[in-house]
Amino acid sequence: MALHLCVITSPSSSKCLSLSKFLSPKAPSNSHLSLGFRRFSIPETTSHQTVPLRTEHFQYQPTIWDYDFVESLQSSFVGETCTNKTEKLKEDVRILLKKAVGSLAQFELIDVLGRLGIGHLFEDDIKTSLSNVYNDNDRFLRDDNLYATALTFRVFRQHGFKVSQDVFKIYMDETGKFNESVCQDVKGLLSLYEASHLVAGGEKILDKAISFTTNHLKAHLDKGITEPNLAAQVSRSLEIPMHWRMLRSEAKWYMDVYAKEKSMNPTLLQLAKMDFNMVQATLQTDLRNMSRWWRNLGVATKLPFARDRLVESFLWSVGIAYEPQYARCREWLTKVMNFVLVIDDIYDVYGSVDELELFTEAVERWDHTAMDKLPYYMKICFLALYNMTNDMAYEVLKEQGCDILPYLTKSWANFIKAMLVEAKWFNTGYTPSLQEYINNGWLSSSGSVFLVHAFFATNQKINSEVLEGLDKNHDLLYCSSMMFRLSNDLATSSAELERGDVASSVGCYMREANASEVDAQKHIRGLIMDTWKKMNKSIFESPFDTAFVNIAINLARTSLFIYQYGDGLGVEDSQSKEHILSLIVNPVEIKL
Repeated sequence: MALHLCVITSPSSSKCLSLSKFLSPKAPSNSHLSLGFRRFSIPETTSHQTVPLRTEHFQYQPTIWDYDFVESLQSSFVGETCTNKTEKLKEDVRILLKKAVGSLAQFELIDVLGRLGIGHLFEDDIKTSLSNVYNDNDRFLRDDNLYATALTFRVFRQHGFKVSQDVFKIYMDETGKFNESVCQDVKGLLSLYEASHLVAGGEKILDKAISFTTNHLKAHLDKGITEPNLAAQVSRSLEIPMHWRMLRSEAKWYMDVYAKEKSMNPTLLQLAKMDFNMVQATLQTDLRNMSRWWRNLGVATKLPFARDRLVESFLWSVGIAYEPQYARCREWLTKVMNFVLVIDDIYDVYGSVDELELFTEAVERWDHTAMDKLPYYMKICFLALYNMTNDMAYEVLKEQGCDILPYLTKSWANFIKAMLVEAKWFNTGYTPSLQEYINNGWLSSSGSVFLVHAFFATNQKINSEVLEGLDKNHDLLYCSSMMFRLSNDLATSSAELERGDVASSVGCYMREANASEVDAQKHIRGLIMDTWKKMNKSIFESPFDTAFVNIAINLARTSLFIYQYGDGLGVEDSQSKEHILSLIVNPVEIKL
């Protein structure tokens, strides 16, 4: 469950003939993106909401991002001059890649490209380069150099190549423990620490490596690491390992670190800064379009009890798919998140159980006539959701001849049914077991809604195997959604416990194990680690293309990022604001 801060304000009665007039007097009649499905207007109603499901003592703050401010976002990193300069830098990097083939420098270069956020510019080059040396990987993986072995292992696994954990046996003694001789090699320990977090389930050597490197890196940090740059990287990694980090944020941070490295290549840094700013220009255009859509839709003004978090929703989409070619994916995911927040607040803070059952039935039936029994505010939400989803399905039907509507609507129905379960738990004062909560909670996280929409928004290969994976919730979708659920719970559990709402993973474990909140949070962090292992394993057993696999992983990363310092959606705190300013608003300093 999200942080449920709300104000109960009964929506005023209104009569209307069309959705655009009904929602926003200023909205143009063509405010929807397409007319692929017939639209239905809401009949006259005098139904009002009077009974809140949650507390009346708090309210969400209005959004801090003014519409005019979003409209004012402009970038100078557009046009032919920037494009030509970037293309020249890209050619220089390709030359570096060709020269480095078959050496440790090749893996270091590929790693730096990824961390600087420009790996997407060289996907084909990197794949070809790694494929050419994969069959000869013993030359790197069997070398008595912990840093090199771990780096090579990590780069291969990150790009979908299977490499056995046994490559680390040469650094272990006959009892199966890591040799103490490597304890003073901080760079090697950090490399092993990062590599070990690509552990799949059942890989005991990598499990030992995580524990071993964590303890020794903490000890080195306490004693004081002489190299400031290395110390900064160790400190950041102990907080959250590289494999778990949101890519866009990591790229912005790593530019400063890389600039101070003795081995820094000016061409790479220049390209990283140029690309960051040019991609940011694209993101700003996307955000302006989304802001206009949200304002014209008018849902936020008609449902004032719900969170109005358009810009934060867009940040989510950036975390999941920031690359320029995924503009439609960001559009769809931003829309999905806005409706997830509204629906979450309807189920958590505003609707009576009777009303929620009616809304759930309407979504399951996906029939506009099911709105007849809904109160006014639910008609607003349902019809807007109905039209938006049908529009998305029409886009794909028109372009690819594939009817994806059943998959989109099923994802919404599963999410909303899970929300209803939680609402009934609260209403009856029932505290589920942790396992019962988790079985429902991964769906109520809305992660599967995001991933199903992202799949169809990015022109993925569509065949029976991948459609079955979507329909039956492949482990890749399950684990990513579970990461969303658990990271959300860790961030919001204290507020929920203070309200007396124990139906979160933290509260359920506290009740079940008679544990303190601190111990419960520790247990949930352990579940997050276990879920990462399962997801890492699912990558190699997935029917999906690499692009979608990365999107699923990025959802997990973005969840951890958004909730790392608290509820980044419920409360627009300084950290959430800083993320948006850093990644979407402010460019990296660079001389054109």
